[in-house]
Amino acid sequence: MALNAEHEIHKRRFSRNLGVGLTLAALILIVFGLTVVKVRQIGAVQGFDHVVRPELLPGEELEK
Repeated sequence: MALNAEHEIHKRRFSRNLGVGLTLAALILIVFGLTVVKVRQIGAVQGFDHVVRPELLPGEELEK
């Protein structure tokens, strides 16, 4: 009796698992792609850190 004999159900499970894995990988790639596009469109974003930033005050210009 061989230990490596594959039953027909294993082949069906493998094809189903492969389909689920490829679908999951495609979803991850879509979310990653949308994130990259959104970050490139917005640019550098400053977070809310409770510090007064002169570049955000209206009417005042920084002297360089």
